[in-house]
Amino acid sequence: MGGGSSSSSSFEPPPSPTLVEPWRTVSWGNNQGDLQYVQGYKPENNSIKHLRVLVYGPVGSGKSSFINSVSSILQGRIAIPAAASAMTSDRSFTAKYQTHKIKEGRGSSATTYPVVFNDIMGLEEGTNSGVLPDDIKLAMMGHVKEGHVFNPIAPLSEKDPDYNRTPSADEKAHIVVCLLSANASEIKQSVLQKMYRVRQMASELEIPHMMIITKIDDACTETEKNLRNVYKSKYLKKKMEEFSSDVGIPMNCIFPVKNYSHEIDLNEDVDTLILSVLRRIIDFGDDFIEKS
Repeated sequence: MGGGSSSSSSFEPPPSPTLVEPWRTVSWGNNQGDLQYVQGYKPENNSIKHLRVLVYGPVGSGKSSFINSVSSILQGRIAIPAAASAMTSDRSFTAKYQTHKIKEGRGSSATTYPVVFNDIMGLEEGTNSGVLPDDIKLAMMGHVKEGHVFNPIAPLSEKDPDYNRTPSADEKAHIVVCLLSANASEIKQSVLQKMYRVRQMASELEIPHMMIITKIDDACTETEKNLRNVYKSKYLKKKMEEFSSDVGIPMNCIFPVKNYSHEIDLNEDVDTLILSVLRRIIDFGDDFIEKS
């Protein structure tokens, strides 16, 4: 009898969306060490009271939400000190330059953590919208006064009353952090050029530069099911490699996180990823303070 080949015998299951082993190690369920490290940090330089973190990125990348997430973890409850937009928009929700300090304790005895965040207007497509790279450089150098409203047409000038002529060491940025959404299908060329320019400026000033990838649960179903799949996700690893190539930031300076958005209580795994990157922010920023 003649036999024909069965179509089922040649069937191959689709490749797994996850790696067998994670490509980066994370100490899940062991947040206390990183939390104590962050809470106990203090700059050794007497002229600097706060390690200043300047965050920037395209519109919708989650800058304000990241600041809120850090504040929530350090305060032990959901907190929203930085106004964040839940709307889908191609316009920046943040318009003015603002320093976000995180309180420790309550009432008259409350103090602030020695790590502060400066949120800045988002990068936008085109030449006449969003924050200008030159303004981001001025912010790095401490020349932008608190409350300055950014002009997408012209950068801040020395003649402007919001220009800080003699910034102290405490007013300068000690680390620059770029935020990108893992949901971004591709970075628009004009935005990418601005990001690359910011990277060059930070390098010229010898300020450390990191990248945080947000919205990893929205972008990857495996991570949405279980956040601990973050370093097993083939999709997220590929996305991080693409961002690294596009902006010029090495992979060991890129960290994926999930910001708090709809939650009303803290989650241990969300905290793990954010505390991990916060510890690196402090390490890299403190290295810069030490050599300044």
